Amino acid sequence: MVEDLTLLFGKYDLSDVACRDPGLANYINLTVTGVPHTGARHSSRAFGKTKINIVERLINRLMMSENYTGKKSKSYKAVMDSFDLIEKRTKQNPAQVLVDALVNSAPREEILRLRFGGISVPKAVDIGPSRRLDIAIGNLCRGAMKTTYKNKKAVSECLATELIRASKKEIESFAVSKKEEIERVAGSAR
Repeated sequence: MVEDLTLLFGKYDLSDVACRDPGLANYINLTVTGVPHTGARHSSRAFGKTKINIVERLINRLMMSENYTGKKSKSYKAVMDSFDLIEKRTKQNPAQVLVDALVNSAPREEILRLRFGGISVPKAVDIGPSRRLDIAIGNLCRGAMKTTYKNKKAVSECLATELIRASKKEIESFAVSKKEEIERVAGSAR
């Protein structure tokens, strides 16, 4: 069987995936790649992350956990299996579920500590779209890894569950609950 390189993982079409958040739309790269692996081609450039496919960024972020440190093929397989599970459970394009999960779990504001004399005062600030996306991807991966800890479920199953919950904006999702917590703290610091 020959893999189609115009589809993600040879199965999923990215041309019909849309981002409903105009602020994040320019930072979520949905270019068609058969295998999401650029080999850090854009790492030394300013805003190089915007040129990397969003699925590859998810795979790279998953590699920042204790069991997957530097193991790209293992992370790649986990994401591919989770996409298969998402398609089975929701009957939707998994890339669209991923984009919806990122939009729903990206916080809009956070707090910054300002020092006046000897005291530090919290101040609410807006977050740039690139940082919003970084926080969302990190929280999705952290939530999946936290779910697998002392559990018999595979990472792919926990990642699929986390992405589905975040795409539906359920508070049981780790990423959505962290977003709500960050925005609640920022709201109190206004």
